[in-house]
Amino acid sequence: MSDVGAQTTKQNPLQYITEQLKELREGGVAPKLRVLEGEQKPVCIFDGREVINLASNNYLGLTTHKALRKAALDAVKRYGAGAGAVRTIAGTMKLHVELEEQIAAFKNVEACVVFQSGFTANAGTVSAVLGKEDLIVSDELNHASIIDGARLSRATIKVFKHKDVKDCERILQENASFPGKKLIITDGVFSMDGDIAPLPELCDLAEKYNCIMMVDDAHASGVLGRGGRGTIDHFACHGRVHIQVGTLSKAIGAMGGYVCGSRDLIDFLYLRARPFLFSTSHPPATAAACQAAFALLNSPEGEKLVKKLWANTKFFKRELKKRGFQFKVSETPIIPIHVGDAAKAFEFSKKLFEAGVFAPAVGYPTVAEGRARLRAIVSATHKRDQLLKAADLLAEVAKPLGII
Repeated sequence: MSDVGAQTTKQNPLQYITEQLKELREGGVAPKLRVLEGEQKPVCIFDGREVINLASNNYLGLTTHKALRKAALDAVKRYGAGAGAVRTIAGTMKLHVELEEQIAAFKNVEACVVFQSGFTANAGTVSAVLGKEDLIVSDELNHASIIDGARLSRATIKVFKHKDVKDCERILQENASFPGKKLIITDGVFSMDGDIAPLPELCDLAEKYNCIMMVDDAHASGVLGRGGRGTIDHFACHGRVHIQVGTLSKAIGAMGGYVCGSRDLIDFLYLRARPFLFSTSHPPATAAACQAAFALLNSPEGEKLVKKLWANTKFFKRELKKRGFQFKVSETPIIPIHVGDAAKAFEFSKKLFEAGVFAPAVGYPTVAEGRARLRAIVSATHKRDQLLKAADLLAEVAKPLGII
């Protein structure tokens, strides 16, 4: 082998990744994954340390609920461990159809399709219903799955200022003669600040300018509305939102996403949504656990859990405010503690973890540069003494860092 050949074989074409990773680590913005030992509960063990858990999206505590456990175990015994194929070939089980019918009834719509994740539900739907001749009008703080779906669609994308209905209308007015289809899309609850979209006003614009109206209700499912039916129910906007996206991975306590709408929309997504077409369907245990979760939400126990979630949220926010924390825009159990500098936010989270509370730091690219924060999430299963202790420790760690 020549010297040139030998030198070529030693080159690493991914060296730039190693260098970028080194920069992130040196900048204090490359934390290692925390490893959960045991169940996802209000107090649990991460990396060998017992901590109060403010990191989970398990809003109602359903990940460990006895009804979901039993449903999952029974399904494994009856149907096995996996579905064995994509839905359009041999992977549509009776459980999948029943779950979709159950969700459609819960959301008061004609039909529903279940996806493998909330991310694929958004990305697969936007890219299926729109094309390069169309227009998407999107809130600037929409979830990454919406952004990716919009890009995949190849449609023209216009972004309006966060929750700014006037700016959204400005864009629609400027594009009044746009020849293609138009879509207004927004999160129902925004995952980083916990604020709620101005849905009725956006629906007004959709009707005025003949747009499709689409809402990603991932963080509203199981949280807002009667029994956790979401922002559409919360604002009484039934019949005004054409496409509703939800998740099975947060308050529902299992895994997956779903899209609700007209029967024709869902039948079309069966045929054209690429994640649905090219991914094996949910294991029986997951589908059955989700069925149990929706049955629970439809019961008095479900109503009680949602009320407890909100009581805990109000209590914890009140205690944090007493200790000097401010989070003006949060309207939900998502509580952002703004820090600004990413390295400082990750240091705050690390010291807080060592003190006994797990609230992860969030920096770029999840949020804009200079807007890093800790994100704390309350659940229905937190006890008051746990929340009080968490508030005390947050203040104790934040003061020396100059955060409060």
